[in-house]
Amino acid sequence: MNYVQTLPSFASVLRDADHVDVKTVEGGATLREFIASMLAYQPAWVTFLYRVRSGFVRLLGMRQEGIPSAPHFQPETVPMMPGEKAAFFTVQLAEEEKLWLVGVDDSHLSAMLGVAVEPLSGDQKRFHVVTVVYYHNWAGPLYFNVIRPFHHLVVSSMARAGVRA
Repeated sequence: MNYVQTLPSFASVLRDADHVDVKTVEGGATLREFIASMLAYQPAWVTFLYRVRSGFVRLLGMRQEGIPSAPHFQPETVPMMPGEKAAFFTVQLAEEEKLWLVGVDDSHLSAMLGVAVEPLSGDQKRFHVVTVVYYHNWAGPLYFNVIRPFHHLVVSSMARAGVRA
């Protein structure tokens, strides 16, 4: 059992999910510093992938509202209240220095992105970046399985950027 599975806050989120993956990194950032740096990570290659995604989703009959740009939050302005927007995500649940969970719903799938903080010694922490996906129709697994290799690369890179806060 991994750390995320032990958190009661994540139990209902993980139940009945079609896909769950966890990327883990260690560092001394606060949760807010980690999230602000993680969300701000968008080098040119990620923007390029968004452009490719735009064409792909049109083939599936879906829409993409432009190319998303990385939000630039300061640690103190990271959205932490349920219902607040964090880029194209909406905050579902947040507990200072413990966890942050955001989600987005689309016609083909719903996705959640979470960060769970596992305290280590001193100021060091283990950050578990969790992706949870629920498919709504045939396009959900088709879409996600095509983007999955890129998803792993992007989320891993975002997690590493988070600890460089």
